[in-house]
Amino acid sequence: MTGMKTTISPKRIPLPDAARGLALLAMASYHFTWDLEFFGYLAPGTATQGLWKLYARGIASSFLFLVGFSLVLAHVHGIRWKPFGKRLAMVAASAAAITVATLFAFPATAIYFGILHAIAAASVIGLLFLRLPVAVTLLAAAAVLAAPHYLHSPAFDSFWLLWLGLGETPPRSNDYVPLLPWLAPVLIGIAAGRLSIRFGFLEKMAKWRNMPRVLVLAGQHSLLFYLLHQPILIGIVYLASLVYPPPAADPSQSYIGSCETSCTDGGNEPGFCTRFCACTLDRLRQQELLSPFLAGQINPGEDERIGAIAESCSLIEE
Repeated sequence: MTGMKTTISPKRIPLPDAARGLALLAMASYHFTWDLEFFGYLAPGTATQGLWKLYARGIASSFLFLVGFSLVLAHVHGIRWKPFGKRLAMVAASAAAITVATLFAFPATAIYFGILHAIAAASVIGLLFLRLPVAVTLLAAAAVLAAPHYLHSPAFDSFWLLWLGLGETPPRSNDYVPLLPWLAPVLIGIAAGRLSIRFGFLEKMAKWRNMPRVLVLAGQHSLLFYLLHQPILIGIVYLASLVYPPPAADPSQSYIGSCETSCTDGGNEPGFCTRFCACTLDRLRQQELLSPFLAGQINPGEDERIGAIAESCSLIEE
């Protein structure tokens, strides 16, 4: 492919790195909140509901936007296949490592297609849009955003199709970023990068070199930061818990918070979710399954007892 017309040099522009570094710090603050909830310092559901949920989605959107924008910058003079392949291999390998690690640490909520998986896949797809008209890219972004609302079907609930994001029932996962709709921020980032070149904004951006060094460094080593920050934060909270243990958690409250979040995320009415979760809590207690379920010792997708409980409680009426 021929390169896009621009007068900027291939020297790295610090502004996108600083923006990525800022997004990384925001992500770390969110994950710290998640860790506090996981260890029992915050109420169940704190990190997955309300403003914290919107905060997490905003962070993910900013990362993916920067993936698209940076893709344009990295290949402004033509696709550089060797650096692209090296970077893609690193991200894909890291995504696979995250999956393996979470299968051991959180088997019931393992990460099969999280932010790194989405970045790897979207980077490949994004190459197809680097030379297409900006209008086509923006139309594709709109279609990607709309697709989950109009094309969802139980046929896409298969484990092997989770990456699409068109299933009726979202999987239980600590990080789920399917291509639909999350490819959209990448495409918007590509369009923004193309427009920045067209209107000369990139040349102006290249002159803004007085960025906070810590943000630029974090942005330049974003993958390393991503892989290391959460183990470090978990370790800090764990050590703190040895000195100042969290208050004893109510397992019922923990279950209800997690269940209602998962239920409403699946597109169900809050009223139904309240009744459904109360019903399943009672059944889990009766069958002495609540403790092993909360401990992650039961895979709800494979255990027939959990399936039977969910099916019977889904039939309850107001």
